[in-house]
Amino acid sequence: MSEPEAPRTSPTPDRAPELGTPEGAYRMMRLIREFETLALDWVRAGEIPGGVHPYIGQEAVAVGVCGALAPGDQLTSTHRGHGHVLAKGADPARLLAELAGREGGLNRGRGGSMHAADLSLGVLGANGMVGAGAAIAVGAAWAAARLGRSTVVVAFFGDGALNQGVLLEALNLASVRRAPVVFVCENNGYATTLPATAGIGGSALGRAAAFGVPAVTVDGMDVDAVRQAAGEAVARARAGRGPGFLECLTYRFEGHHTMENRLRLGYRSAEEVALWRARDPLERLRPRVAAADRIDAEVAERLRAAADWALASPRPEPAGAGDWLYADGPLPRPGVPA
Repeated sequence: MSEPEAPRTSPTPDRAPELGTPEGAYRMMRLIREFETLALDWVRAGEIPGGVHPYIGQEAVAVGVCGALAPGDQLTSTHRGHGHVLAKGADPARLLAELAGREGGLNRGRGGSMHAADLSLGVLGANGMVGAGAAIAVGAAWAAARLGRSTVVVAFFGDGALNQGVLLEALNLASVRRAPVVFVCENNGYATTLPATAGIGGSALGRAAAFGVPAVTVDGMDVDAVRQAAGEAVARARAGRGPGFLECLTYRFEGHHTMENRLRLGYRSAEEVALWRARDPLERLRPRVAAADRIDAEVAERLRAAADWALASPRPEPAGAGDWLYADGPLPRPGVPA
């Protein structure tokens, strides 16, 4: 059985988005914000099976960090990963199709929201296991260094991963091997519903310091501050001086997942949410973007086209549920020649 031709996309992907200017950063943050808003609508409409973990409010972290990366650099993502994937240049039409379980998706609809990947862009995959991407990132960075490449790998994770053993092991190995990896902790204050202040003994920076990894805390609602701090860590890693660690203080405006509003968990006060919404990273950057209204309109039109294309993409055939599980191609089916 030969591999079918990859579905063609009609919207043009941003293979190397410009994120280093206020206009470029704003455009990408607006794309992520509107993409996530659309994803919420699709969950409610039943177009996305299950649910999603919205990235709304944290856009400055993904855009600031990816703005410090070279096209050949790589990253590992999290269950809240759409922003990372888009900021690295993924086609929103194919990412939408992936969320909706369509053949035109980044991974032919088999990965869904928490497992989107695009190896051609250096996106080594989102991950539903808290902290698991850190070990993958260290392995990829160490391999690149041994091959003499200048690749830097970023490992995104949330504050809930700070108590995961895999993250601590990854920090140790990266330090010992001086792997060119940058650990980025998106501290949004909550591990699902557990406040970070109640669940973390010590601090995020203390985790890094224990393994001799240079670490800084940065305002994760300020894209320029994130990009500057990330740029310094990336440059140090690329120069062979070992890993770095960023704690980005940020906030998710929506719930941990799309079921939360129905559950009415009530672990955050309206006043707390309002205080963070007043620091919206898009609104903080918008006064410096002369063409903000035009960019908003262009992003809206791009997402309309992306949505139309994604919904027109076919759903996978049930008989192909085992396809693409193995590195050497699809799983042979009874009676079908391989």
